[in-house]
Amino acid sequence: MEKSTPKTYKFKAEIKQLLDILVHSLYTNREIFVRELISNAADALDKVRFETVRGTQVADPELPFEIRIELDKENKKFTITDTGIGMSRDELVKNIGTIAYSGSAKFLEQLQKDQKGSIDQIGRFGVGFYSVFMAGKEVKITTRSANAEEIPVQWHSDGLGSFEISPVETAPRGTKIEVFLRDDAAEFGEKYRIENVIKKYSNFVPFPIYIDGEQVNKISAIWREPKSSIKEDQYTEFFKFLTNTSDEPLTYLHFSTDAPIQFSSLIFIPQTNYEIFGMTNREHGVNLFAKRILVQTSAKDLLPEYLRFMRGVVDSEDLPLNISRETLQENMVVSKISSILVKRILSHLSEIAEKDAEKYHKFWKEFGRIFKEGHTDFLNRDKFNELLRFNSSTHKDAGELTSLTAYIERMKEGQKDIYYLSGPSREAVERDPHLEIFKQKGIEILYLYEPLDEFVMTGMHQFKEKNLISADQADLSSLKDVKLGDDAAKEEAPKEENKREFEKLCRRLKDILGDKVEDVRLSERLTDSPAVLVSKDGSFSSQMQRLMTILNKDETLPKKIMEVNAKHTLIQNLFEIYKKNPKDEFLEKSATQLFLSAQLVDGYLVDPHQLVQGTQELLKNASSWYLEKI
Repeated sequence: MEKSTPKTYKFKAEIKQLLDILVHSLYTNREIFVRELISNAADALDKVRFETVRGTQVADPELPFEIRIELDKENKKFTITDTGIGMSRDELVKNIGTIAYSGSAKFLEQLQKDQKGSIDQIGRFGVGFYSVFMAGKEVKITTRSANAEEIPVQWHSDGLGSFEISPVETAPRGTKIEVFLRDDAAEFGEKYRIENVIKKYSNFVPFPIYIDGEQVNKISAIWREPKSSIKEDQYTEFFKFLTNTSDEPLTYLHFSTDAPIQFSSLIFIPQTNYEIFGMTNREHGVNLFAKRILVQTSAKDLLPEYLRFMRGVVDSEDLPLNISRETLQENMVVSKISSILVKRILSHLSEIAEKDAEKYHKFWKEFGRIFKEGHTDFLNRDKFNELLRFNSSTHKDAGELTSLTAYIERMKEGQKDIYYLSGPSREAVERDPHLEIFKQKGIEILYLYEPLDEFVMTGMHQFKEKNLISADQADLSSLKDVKLGDDAAKEEAPKEENKREFEKLCRRLKDILGDKVEDVRLSERLTDSPAVLVSKDGSFSSQMQRLMTILNKDETLPKKIMEVNAKHTLIQNLFEIYKKNPKDEFLEKSATQLFLSAQLVDGYLVDPHQLVQGTQELLKNASSWYLEKI
């Protein structure tokens, strides 16, 4: 019978070249053909469902919408069947032949440019179906259109040079693809192997997928559902599935948007920072989907580095399946999605900080160190700065936190700036001599314990028109208008004649120390300590100087000003020695020890042996004197 005679079509030269590459070259990621076939099946089911909803009469209307995979390990055969829209003879020729014609030249051109990214290009130029020849030595397609007037047809090819199309007597609506596997691709006849591929790429296809009669995609794409229809335990179960942990999320953000870009997202903040345990190695945790099909795991282009701890999914109808990593970085859709995501996440964190301080404290404890890396996110600077948290002098321990807004609300009358100071611990910061004037005036100081904090403060520079100033760089004249609290000790200014006398001592100390210091002067900031080193006006804070020294590998010590406290007993005793003999040897030794001690406190003591040796000598002399007295 004439109509049952197969008709043979030859592949054009470029298609033969394409198939040759797919068959002989691209073996590293052959599992991608399973994703392609499932994606095509899902599209076909979407189309027939749409026709059914709008009232079109379709062939076999009683068929369920589903995808079935049958595996024959012994005979190395993979079969996938869908009950979708199917194809007529003309559509089969067009969809399995012509589409590849239009895209294959571009595909081949891309392969020549980037052999590494070649797999990522499959499907992007309409060659997705042909990926089946990476694993199959022979392929049969049997399909029947949803149009009841069309007859079923079959496509058959070994991928070498031609394909045949012939009618068949009977077939249900939809498409069946039989893949006769190559010897070295026999793994795709194993159930566990196909299950893993589906879980990796196609687990959220909106139709049931069966393997040998058992449904394998039981986790629904809840991010595509209205938030009002999802229960809390569903979010928790999805988070556990996504992260492969037994943890519950700290919080989540579920939203969809239609303009300017259509996408759905479900973003979680975990309870635990996995980087601490070396579990993620700075991996990003948000996966990118296109129409429920995985496009990229750990999509770095979706969120900036400082939000890499987020986990979740983003799904867009506006992205092509199989978009390459290179194109992903340049894609305006991804860029716009990222911009919207970041703004919504920061707003969500602001809402938590306002309504649930305890939960936000947990977030900051786990992720604050990573989050502060966002100090260079200038597009979201205001929202970011509002979310920063620091320990401060008003707190009782290092675990308490305050926002910059709360700091401003507590500022003393006459205070113009926000002050901070860095150190390795709360105890170290509180013993820093630079704080003494602030303690005396009752001014709150933010305590910074991490090196990154200095860059955060320097980059921010201002918050709500208040300058951010390190306490060791503070212009003391700006503190004169700050009113003392009722319980603050009142310090009397030294008499002018005493000041002039002590300035003579300062000049002598400068002569002794020479080029080790920029100058020696009387201090207005010290109340308890005998001396402190301060930077010249306009230079970095002490902590920032140390960081820059490390970064630049510069071992040159910064030359600073040494301030001495005329009210301290030690300085007063040195002054009495100076008056009796400005050249006294003890004065010279004490000046050196005073400077080395100040260097130690400032974090710049290079040779501790000199300090120890000088201290031991002073103790020896003091002990001898004490023995004579007793």
